[in-house]
Amino acid sequence: MAKQKAQKTPFNWKRELKLAPGYLILILWITFTFMLLGWVVMASFSTTKEIFADQLLASGLHFENYSKAWFNSDVSGIFMHSLGYTVVSCTLLIVICAPAAYTLSRFDFIANKLIQTGLVSAMGVPVIMIVLPLFGLVANLGILNNVASNWLLMIFLYVGINVPYTTIFLMTFFSNLSKAFEEAAAIDGCPPTKTFWLIMLPMAQPGIITVTIFNFINIWNEYFISLIFANSDRLRPIAVGLYSMINSMKYTGDWSGMFAAVVIVFLPTFILYIFLSEKIIAGVTGGGVKG
Repeated sequence: MAKQKAQKTPFNWKRELKLAPGYLILILWITFTFMLLGWVVMASFSTTKEIFADQLLASGLHFENYSKAWFNSDVSGIFMHSLGYTVVSCTLLIVICAPAAYTLSRFDFIANKLIQTGLVSAMGVPVIMIVLPLFGLVANLGILNNVASNWLLMIFLYVGINVPYTTIFLMTFFSNLSKAFEEAAAIDGCPPTKTFWLIMLPMAQPGIITVTIFNFINIWNEYFISLIFANSDRLRPIAVGLYSMINSMKYTGDWSGMFAAVVIVFLPTFILYIFLSEKIIAGVTGGGVKG
């Protein structure tokens, strides 16, 4: 069969002129963002003297800034702490929230609407309102002084805080998937639990990837919870650790190392956006289109 040639939409000057202000704002924003990021990257390869003299890269590329930041400033430690928190929390969120979202979106039972209302209401509660009561409860339990229990506590808090948002997001996605697949599986004798894990969960992959990326960014950049509950250097994640490094610059003056640390911290989320941007768009748009 001969391939049909795609018809090109004729260029409409009037329509494009109406969109010109939006294009201009977008171009300005992209330019401003790239200038900031470019300056930080160049500063990370320069010396401290070149940064203050506004002569970035005057003496070439200094890759040793990254090795100093990684080893001497303990960026490797706080990086691995955050990576552990983020990976474990994001995995648990999918394991917990995906079945819950599927059940709430597909089955009618007495407490269904009540649970959904509770999840939506929980999303509107600021974290700062619950931190002090949580800290008092945890302090009374006496688990803040133990590294292992404190690590589990951090995971528990990250998961608990993000459960409402993750469940609501996946509920929207599951509710827009076609029920024909479940009906076909039921005819073949497949129980609902097996249908979910083998059929519906793989079909929800765009939504799962999207919400996982959002959770990854939220947990990776989280500061307030870790500042209050991670009271040991062996538990400190990237946000609190980077803040401590910035304060230490007042005494060490290693600004090039600090900018190298900022780039290292920024890389994981940047790589996620670069390689999974299409999945993010598919997940966001897929939740609004009926299957």
